[in-house]
Amino acid sequence: MTTQVHSQLRTIRDLLRFAISQFNKTGLHFGHGSANAYDEAAYLILKSLYLPLDQLESFLDAHVTTDECNHVLKIIDSRVKDRIPAAYLTHEAWLGEYSFYVDERVIIPRSFIAELLPTQLSPWIMDPDAVASALDLCTGSGCLAILMAHSFPNAAIEAADISVHALAVAHKNIQDYGLQERISLIESNLFSALEEKRYDLIISNPPYVNAESMAQLPQEYRHEPENALASGVDGLDATRQILQQAVRYLTDDGILVVEIGHNRAALEQAFSELPFTWLETSAGDEFVFLLQRDQLSR
Repeated sequence: MTTQVHSQLRTIRDLLRFAISQFNKTGLHFGHGSANAYDEAAYLILKSLYLPLDQLESFLDAHVTTDECNHVLKIIDSRVKDRIPAAYLTHEAWLGEYSFYVDERVIIPRSFIAELLPTQLSPWIMDPDAVASALDLCTGSGCLAILMAHSFPNAAIEAADISVHALAVAHKNIQDYGLQERISLIESNLFSALEEKRYDLIISNPPYVNAESMAQLPQEYRHEPENALASGVDGLDATRQILQQAVRYLTDDGILVVEIGHNRAALEQAFSELPFTWLETSAGDEFVFLLQRDQLSR
């Protein structure tokens, strides 16, 4: 950004307008927390200036110092030129009312399962207090394990991931929420390191992007770990393994909940014998399925 640009941007309103123009001009992709240029620009500016995220109007005409302006413009420049997602620039991602630390060691949280956990998976789980053990498979940043801990207060939770780097991020988030006594981290390629443990509830947001979609991903998604996205030609490699093995790790009344992206038709064709229950989310009922142990054992 030139010195001339700096001198013309005096207020937060000026920075907001400038950022929106730059985001629209360069055709950024939004899919990591914000849906449009305005929301993303407002978030980045407020976060960069340590201002409350819900009070933009109060500060629009506030003047910024030269150092503040330089800092904000550096963030905008990284978003525009390098296509770095906002969550990696601020090291923060939100799921509902919960915020999590993120960096490029983990996929940016955006799971539909996060919408379902506050319901305590009613009516399939009749007594949330009776859930004694739970597993978050492919935990990444640990966000879903943390949400499970809040929804099922008596559950001992294990969070597994193939990536030791992802588990380091999950460890930080678990510490930030003070849940070290309730959530254990395990380095595991799906179920491989879990021995003969059994769980009342298993949730998973595994890799599910098919090869064709991987080849067409916007540049923003290229900053995320590829092994957290790609899952073979049809996007179902990880889900197949989960369906084939989960029955051994569920208690008699245990439940499996898995997110599978846009793969419902392919999954139902591949596993036509399974009576999937498709859970309603804000985007519809084709992204998350539920199966009970006895349904898997058939």
